Amino acid sequence: MEEKKFIQLKKQEFGIKEYIKRNLGKGKISRLDIEYTPVGEKIIISTSKPGLVIGRGGEKIRELTEILRKRFKLENPHIEINEIETPLFDAQIVADDIAMALERMGNLRFKVIAYRKLKEIMDAGALGCEIRLSGKLPSERARAWRFAEGYLKKAGEPRKEVDRAETTALTKTGMIGIKVAIMNPNARIYDKIDINATMEVGEDVKDE
Repeated sequence: MEEKKFIQLKKQEFGIKEYIKRNLGKGKISRLDIEYTPVGEKIIISTSKPGLVIGRGGEKIRELTEILRKRFKLENPHIEINEIETPLFDAQIVADDIAMALERMGNLRFKVIAYRKLKEIMDAGALGCEIRLSGKLPSERARAWRFAEGYLKKAGEPRKEVDRAETTALTKTGMIGIKVAIMNPNARIYDKIDINATMEVGEDVKDE
């Protein structure tokens, strides 16, 4: 019985997240979390565009709250906005931006789009970034393209420091898969060694 309730709860959470993402549109939400408190349900929306999510005078928030109450039967939903201060270090936002650029500009310019975004991320100070595109780019046969720069840990404990996300873009030639991995400047690198002046040997050894 408890397992059935748990499955129903997770299905409802998935439905809520998918609805809010579709309602607000691609490129506006990085992450959406649901917390259950004694006074009701708290929906935390992480976004780099809080103004577009909130709407004029909070109308968008009020509309979403009412839908969550009526359609998804939440007793007392409360929407909280978490602003992302550095969107270029958020993998989901970057992936959505690339997807929208491909849909807008066409997949023939996929190299320009990918290299431009990669440069923006590295210029902002990221330690490393990897962008993977897969699909009919630009030929009739599907293949994968990789664009990468900097340091990106792929194994061990430091792998958790890498922010990863994926999405899709619907273009004229079909669906394009997009995967993004970013290591921001504040990531902890456990095997990194900094050489400073106190560690350097500056004394010459003379032959006797």
